[in-house]
Amino acid sequence: MERYGSDTEGDEQEKPLLHRRHEDEVQRAPICCSSRYGLALLSCYGFFVVYSLRVNLSVAMVDMLNSTHQSSANHSGSVCPPHTSPARPKHNHTASVYNWNSETQGWILGSFFYGYILTQIPGGYLAGRFGPKWLMGFGILGTVVFTLLTPVAADLGASYLIVVRVLEGIGEGVTFPAMYTMWAAWAPPLERSRLLTISYLGAQLGTVIALPLSGEICFYLDWTYVFYIFGAFGLVWFIMWALLVFDTPNTHPRISERERLYITTSLKNELSTSASYIPWRAIVTSKPLLGIVVAHFSYNWTFYTLLTLLPTYMNDILRFSIQQNGILSALPYLGCALMAVLSGQVADYLRETCSYSTVAVRKSFSLIGMIGPAVFLVATGYTGCDYTLAVTFLTISSSLGGVSASGFNINHLDIAPSYAGILLGITNTFATIPGMVGPVIARALTQNNTIEEWQIVFYIAAGINLFGAIFYTVFGQGTVQHWAVHTSYSHGD
Repeated sequence: MERYGSDTEGDEQEKPLLHRRHEDEVQRAPICCSSRYGLALLSCYGFFVVYSLRVNLSVAMVDMLNSTHQSSANHSGSVCPPHTSPARPKHNHTASVYNWNSETQGWILGSFFYGYILTQIPGGYLAGRFGPKWLMGFGILGTVVFTLLTPVAADLGASYLIVVRVLEGIGEGVTFPAMYTMWAAWAPPLERSRLLTISYLGAQLGTVIALPLSGEICFYLDWTYVFYIFGAFGLVWFIMWALLVFDTPNTHPRISERERLYITTSLKNELSTSASYIPWRAIVTSKPLLGIVVAHFSYNWTFYTLLTLLPTYMNDILRFSIQQNGILSALPYLGCALMAVLSGQVADYLRETCSYSTVAVRKSFSLIGMIGPAVFLVATGYTGCDYTLAVTFLTISSSLGGVSASGFNINHLDIAPSYAGILLGITNTFATIPGMVGPVIARALTQNNTIEEWQIVFYIAAGINLFGAIFYTVFGQGTVQHWAVHTSYSHGD
């Protein structure tokens, strides 16, 4: 007989994730044409939009700067020769360019996160109170609108561009808390890793596609079209989201009865019966949550440093052209996307078929996904002008980071499904700080653009990653916490 309670550690007396008395009542619904996997695909598209709007400025920034003004400063410390590349079409490049110094560039690239941090906790609360569908929908729509206004803001001045980026961050800040709230009602426990990794694959795809496509758009058109084209993708997504998505299985008019019963029955012992009560004291004093906070902060320091500054590193140190820059900057995130999906499949297989405990899977995947990137990031700083090796190490670093998608990154749903949106809002608030200060610190440390300066940046990121991995290993847990349900139980911590 198929056993659903695969989170146990081999003790037959422990109750599994789905209580055994319900085992025969839960009939697994097919994946093909299911509403829950349809939601995963559409949310994947949504996060594609979110991340493409977030990262396109990183590539466009290279093209927005006055090359004559920047050339002596940008390459004064570089020992790497420039790469040959095709001549750019001249007649299309009519967009303005700006004389922003490295400090101003750092503030512009980091400004998004000053808005992003403001709506993390409110996003989780509002999603739980009013429903996640429209909160996420209008959050992304607002970001789309301000993206379309980016060229106008840049012409008005750096301060106007910073304000627009802050407003974009406010809109995007609600997306992850809202989606976690959505998945708390839609994701059966033993399909969580699969569904969430498919959903958040869009974040990686947004990066993978936006970086090279932004480079091509800058090469053949000009940087303003980067914002217009990706903004159009966002408008299409909003229309689909508004028409096809619903907050819960019970409110979805087209879901099959078999799938609805499968989802609601599998979750009924995990969700709090009191939707209005939020145990704030227990939440903020929870050690398992603190473990996720530290791991999320640490991982994001490396992630956001590369996300915002990898195109700059490719341009200033490795001397790739704008066209080559976008393509090569995307390779690390392509590897990350593939590893995230693969890790989701492996994590659920280990829990369901091999009966590994949730906590063992989450900690193992977090260790691989944080220590591995730290090692290869430091190694990148010692590749010199070996372009192939540098790109290879950066790709391996980010690829291994994708493994953490099935580690601490979805642990919120393990310890408190009812409050997953709020918990994600809390952890993402702290995890946004690296995006605010990381680019500013990195650009302050690399004013001369020497390889030695970038080595310091990589060492700092690696050290923070290592600390976070160790901290999460000590404090992470895999059970639903007693404060998250009225009747506590164990499923394999």
